[in-house]
Amino acid sequence: MIALTEHPQMTPEEYLEFEKTSDIKHEYIDGEIYSMAGTGGFHNIISGNLYILLRGKLGNSGCRTYFADMKVRLNEGRKFFYPDLLVTCDERDQPTNTYTDFPKVIVEVLSPSTASFDRGAKFGFYRSIPSLQEYILINSDTYLVECFRRQKEDMWLFQTYSGLEAIVG
Repeated sequence: MIALTEHPQMTPEEYLEFEKTSDIKHEYIDGEIYSMAGTGGFHNIISGNLYILLRGKLGNSGCRTYFADMKVRLNEGRKFFYPDLLVTCDERDQPTNTYTDFPKVIVEVLSPSTASFDRGAKFGFYRSIPSLQEYILINSDTYLVECFRRQKEDMWLFQTYSGLEAIVG
């Protein structure tokens, strides 16, 4: 992630307005905006297949699955991220079409430029979301899926799937 130094510190409201007219997506961390790298074909295929699979599995459960353009808002708007996929089952997420506050599942498809941040700092930020139950990382270069499942407030179970076991749908 590269901070855009030509932009001064922004309030969350300024960021949301800026993002409406921007040609590229940006993530927001404590007043700084960071441009997001574009995704490749394989990344999009993985995300799209998983979206279709999740949407079908959730059916009429009341949960909603979002793909690519829905932001997650953290820490009362001090942080906004664009996960590759998210699932929310919380009715409080209904009022907005731009972000969710109560994701249950977040999925990131890793790329070489984002893997370290997605595994480290971003997961640290996501762990502060009380509603989050699963954080799933999919390696787009190998057949590897890493799944973190919340067991208790500050305890997460880590499980990996590799080879054919990691292939989605």
